[in-house]
Amino acid sequence: MGTEEIQELGPIDIVVIGYGADAPMTGEAAPLLLDLVQRGIIRVLDCLFVAKEADGTFAGFEAQGLTADRVGDFAIFEGASSGLLGDEDVAAAAEGMEPGEAAVILIYENTWAAPFASAVRRNGGRLLAADRIPVQEFIAALDAAESAS
Repeated sequence: MGTEEIQELGPIDIVVIGYGADAPMTGEAAPLLLDLVQRGIIRVLDCLFVAKEADGTFAGFEAQGLTADRVGDFAIFEGASSGLLGDEDVAAAAEGMEPGEAAVILIYENTWAAPFASAVRRNGGRLLAADRIPVQEFIAALDAAESAS
């Protein structure tokens, strides 16, 4: 990526999504993610899969040579690799996984926010902090606030 292209990037997020051994894996999520990509809302930069065996050993594999029987509809992210994810990321993801679980690690650009983020940078602004509030915590906080009033 060139300097100008980097200056126009939106915020970058990383998520690790785990699926238990008994998860129904309906394939419902992949088309919704693809829709976000096709509409230009996000851009998937990296896609890495992790599997943790019953004995606790784990392995990760990049989005190369994907087949639907291995990763379902996530096969659409064939070749999505910026080189940012590596063995340390696989180990960190596996640490939070149960035996028999599978996970996907995604790094994606929030392209919807790129114009705003670029304008902030051009005007000397810099990100001082960012965090995510899990939906469950947000709902619990709303419930607590409602109960308090």
